[in-house]
Amino acid sequence: MNALTATNFNFKGQTNVYHGKVRDVYSINNDTLIMVATDRISAFDVVLPKGIPFKGQMLNQIAARFLDETADIVPNWKISTPDPMVTVGHRCEGYPVEMIVRGYLCGSAWRAYKSGVREICGVKIPEGMKENQKFPTPIITPTTKAEIGMHDEDISKEEIIKQNLVSAAEYEQLEKYTLALFARGTEIAAKRGLILVDTKYEFGKSKGKIYLMDEIHTPDSSRYFYAEGYQERFEKGEAQKQLSKEFVREWLMDNGFQGKTGQKVPEMTDEIVKSISDRYLELFEHITGEKFEKAESEDILKRIESNLNKAGF
Repeated sequence: MNALTATNFNFKGQTNVYHGKVRDVYSINNDTLIMVATDRISAFDVVLPKGIPFKGQMLNQIAARFLDETADIVPNWKISTPDPMVTVGHRCEGYPVEMIVRGYLCGSAWRAYKSGVREICGVKIPEGMKENQKFPTPIITPTTKAEIGMHDEDISKEEIIKQNLVSAAEYEQLEKYTLALFARGTEIAAKRGLILVDTKYEFGKSKGKIYLMDEIHTPDSSRYFYAEGYQERFEKGEAQKQLSKEFVREWLMDNGFQGKTGQKVPEMTDEIVKSISDRYLELFEHITGEKFEKAESEDILKRIESNLNKAGF
């Protein structure tokens, strides 16, 4: 199975290209973006050495669907998806923070809580909580937006405003959008027998207007639990059955890697790569409720270039 791990296109009117952790973003005439969702995979802010076949297609198609299903809440950057791995959209000036919203205590928040932390990003967490317990109301725990190779850092609302990363008025709007998007995502997930546990949103501005950017509600940016059996597993203190990229992080941690200096990424055998691809396919079909149709992958670069040429790029 082929995986797309690098692109180097040169489109008409191209003014810039940014190679992120998992996406390559091309600027066209300074007002349009072509975002290629590659098959690269990252964990602990480190890009892993092998790509995951069809991962880019799955994430791009999930994100496109959720952007369409939330467009009534907040305008978003998407214009079209001319290829299964490509979204074309409005170029926005991104805010230097990511809005992370959590409905349940798990993942990195649980790891911090277990170590004695009772305040995350200025949000106080009650005593006596258990792993995977639902918060009374969802909490927002923002992070700074790191450059590639750097770690995102937790930051409080007060610090964001104090550092003038986002104005107080605009931050209030971002909070409203974040909670409304999370509520919609929660409703959609429930119809699929899932619980939207936590996720992140990125916002930007174009011509003075706030837009939702990037991907949303994908297993790379979100964590889902299966609703069936959640309560029983929680009461017994058992691990939840989940749909997210956490299984990749757990595999890395089990093999002594957490992205820390001096640590080495464990070997990604063909079996490991296939198992990750298979898990992403499972995620896609549960989240969308549809069977995944694999795009032609003999020559992915040629296919993308051809589809974008047809779209006028």
